[in-house]
Amino acid sequence: MRRQNSIPRAARNRMAGLTLIELILTCGILLVLSAAAIPLFRMTIQRRKESELRYDLRQMRDAIDRYKDDADKNLIRTEVGSQNYPPDLQTLVDGVMVSAVGSGAGGVSAAALAGASGTGQFGSMGTSQSGPAGGASQLGSALGQGMSSTTSKVRYLRKIPVDPMTGKADWGLRSVQDDPDSSSWGGHNVFDVYSESQATAIDETKYSDW
Repeated sequence: MRRQNSIPRAARNRMAGLTLIELILTCGILLVLSAAAIPLFRMTIQRRKESELRYDLRQMRDAIDRYKDDADKNLIRTEVGSQNYPPDLQTLVDGVMVSAVGSGAGGVSAAALAGASGTGQFGSMGTSQSGPAGGASQLGSALGQGMSSTTSKVRYLRKIPVDPMTGKADWGLRSVQDDPDSSSWGGHNVFDVYSESQATAIDETKYSDW
């Protein structure tokens, strides 16, 4: 004898209908949540890229400043007209020879010897490249009194970073001779760097103006 189902047919139909409605409501809620989450996800990615861009710009500008500080102290030989700024970003990665002069009494800076020699530039061994004979003899006398000159290669930047906005390791450059808002590099030296992206940031500024 066949066993009868304890749930009436009408009740089963009502339960199936409710299940279908619940499924539709659940799918609708998921769609609404997804629509709200996608812009938030994109905003999170953009914020992360902007943070990376600020960090990269800060690292490169800091490297340029440290190079200039050493050049201003006459520890680096620079090109005439460069204003002691690096010729390009790759120079910061490849490194340059930095000279230092020391003595038994704690050392003396190359800049101090530059005043005695009458010149603002030193070669890789700390000897004067130009200047009056009297200054050169004073420099020789100073070195003869226990001072020694050493050189070492200094790298100011580990690598040229990739612009997170363009996906390329290409950056806009400005030299001292360029206008502050110039988008064309004069090529004499690197005074500043900027992103070549023309996109707009979250704060509605241009990445190229950072």
